[in-house]
Amino acid sequence: MPPQPSPTSLSWSERPGDLPRDLPDRGALERLLEEEFPEADGALSPLRGGRDAAEQTLSRIDPRRYTKSRNHLRGAVTGLSPYIRHGVLSLAEVRDAVFQRIRSRDEGSKLINELGWRDFWQRMWRDLGDGIHDSQEELKTGHDPASYARELPDDIRQGTTGLACMDGFQSELITRGWLHNHARMWLAAYVVHWRKVHWKAGADWFLEHLLDGDPSSNHLSWQWVASSFSHKPYFFNKANLERFSDGQFCRTCSSSEHCPFEGSYEQLEDQLFANQGAIRDVPPRRNRNHRQRSGRKQSLNGNGHAAMARPKR
Repeated sequence: MPPQPSPTSLSWSERPGDLPRDLPDRGALERLLEEEFPEADGALSPLRGGRDAAEQTLSRIDPRRYTKSRNHLRGAVTGLSPYIRHGVLSLAEVRDAVFQRIRSRDEGSKLINELGWRDFWQRMWRDLGDGIHDSQEELKTGHDPASYARELPDDIRQGTTGLACMDGFQSELITRGWLHNHARMWLAAYVVHWRKVHWKAGADWFLEHLLDGDPSSNHLSWQWVASSFSHKPYFFNKANLERFSDGQFCRTCSSSEHCPFEGSYEQLEDQLFANQGAIRDVPPRRNRNHRQRSGRKQSLNGNGHAAMARPKR
């Protein structure tokens, strides 16, 4: 077969979904995006993309400090999730970097477990497909699913709830495109349980902004909070939030005198899930397929740390 002529090279603007890859600096990228997407609100996230930034971030991980402080907003989290999400770093590459920095497997087990969860969510997506957008089980909140609002309230979306913590999380979500795992849990629980908004409205909102947003881990983690992918709902109280945020929100919150999160877990349980009975006594209710999936989950991580996993109270 005779050689075929090379196809005519298209300019980047004629290639659907593509952007130039040879921009001289970040400023040029920012100007290009402003020109091409003038209707987009806000500034670029300060998080840097690319292989160089990924390698620099990977070089700074500290598995031992991560194990001790990961539940705190100011803890030694890795910041690797956006690079893993977009394939800039592989799970195996991160795993090897962890092993190079520890003296025993125990020192790196928590971080390695998180990598296992990332793999688990991808396997769940393969199994469920578009089903990740549907509730996997009945809610265990005592509320009719139809009673949950299907749209996210404007005050949550705009960060004007009057709750310093939730408005702070909203601000970081939309300006940085990233949130600490614990902040994601608190915000999700507030949206679903205190504001009675359907989990999918919150999950879709997160995906609009998260640079590490993965449909499977995001949507199934919201369901874990809501209790449609777990045997009971996740919720928190003020003491828990103060402890793991080091009190940075409560000290200046205008709603501190009438905080909706004030109270013991038993008191909040009665307030939020009055029709359900004792949440802590609700046994797991899973269908056969879910039991099979749960077995796979346990094989990856016997202790169970999800993308939005429940920390110690």
